[in-house]
Amino acid sequence: MEGRVVMVAKSVRAAALLFPGLLAGAFGYGAVNVLYAFRAVPLDVRFTFHTALMRVNGLVMQSLMGLAAVSALTLAVRSKGRSRWVSSGAGVLVFAAFVVTRFGNVPINQRIKQWAVGTPPSDYAEILRRWELFHFTRTGLALAAFVLLVAVVVGSANGRASSAPSRSPRAEQLVGQDLDSAAPRPS
Repeated sequence: MEGRVVMVAKSVRAAALLFPGLLAGAFGYGAVNVLYAFRAVPLDVRFTFHTALMRVNGLVMQSLMGLAAVSALTLAVRSKGRSRWVSSGAGVLVFAAFVVTRFGNVPINQRIKQWAVGTPPSDYAEILRRWELFHFTRTGLALAAFVLLVAVVVGSANGRASSAPSRSPRAEQLVGQDLDSAAPRPS
């Protein structure tokens, strides 16, 4: 039974790093690479590619945001004290990234989809700037959540390592004794 509990705990910690890390990485890649590529191509190419990318990203990123939030909150439920609060805070940050995406980026994505087959409005540059601002915001939220979860997982691992005996039971008995008096004496 104890082995199963340890395996579940390890799986929860692994998921709490994996999914938020993938989310932060995906948003970060978009912020560092995709946005700058969008800026370098003609608008019709940008709008067409943006539309195609969002069609694929819709399900993938929503699933990833859900898994990141659930894994952070699962870690919070299984943690105590400060780790519980920090993990909960990370879950809230992931949820905030979802809210920014849903109410900031997605409505603009719908407009961009129309621009790809029509004419963009005169204020398209301002709208694209807002989309980028929302993207940088959700990227920062996801990255902050990931950093918090790394701190919790690494902190809990360090706490276990420092509280776990690193010596045999006999060595623990001998701690503090004079080494000469603890050594077996020849007969």
